[in-house]
Amino acid sequence: MPKEIKNHICEEETFTGIYSKYSKSLHDFLYYKFGEYLDPNDKMQEAFIKLWENCKKVPPSSARAFLFKVAGNMMLNDIKHRKVVLRYIQTKPKEYTNESPEFIMEEAQFFDKYQKALSKLPEEQRITFLLSKADKKPHKEIAEMLGVTRRVVDSRVYNASLKLKAELEEFNKFYAKKPSKLL
Repeated sequence: MPKEIKNHICEEETFTGIYSKYSKSLHDFLYYKFGEYLDPNDKMQEAFIKLWENCKKVPPSSARAFLFKVAGNMMLNDIKHRKVVLRYIQTKPKEYTNESPEFIMEEAQFFDKYQKALSKLPEEQRITFLLSKADKKPHKEIAEMLGVTRRVVDSRVYNASLKLKAELEEFNKFYAKKPSKLL
């Protein structure tokens, strides 16, 4: 026991000795088991860094086992990560839609009309309406932001909705189907 306290891994001499003794065999082990593709030299270096970070916890007699276990786990984690990346790359986004070209064109035209109708609203109504419908903020929070009462916010949102409905006779139909695109 007194010998291990004397030869602590945190001492530079002891650590250097462990490095020179195990670095080549650790590199070779990683290279033979996992190949050059996963860069065994980096994992070997990282394992020694982990040993240095945990030098007070690992006795010199367990250094070899610690290094091989940590380096092997790093390689396995790298393999898992590469599998996830590969799976993500292989999934292709949906490039088609079930909507007809006419519907898509009508939706774009309606969106333009909607933007024009929004721009015709008075600034206070437009801001209040968009905070309520697009940002989905509660009326109480909008009132605090704008420095008005909640009833004023309710009134502005209501009046903006009336004006938009009057301007756009198809507003209800599209609003019910695609609120995220409209607001």
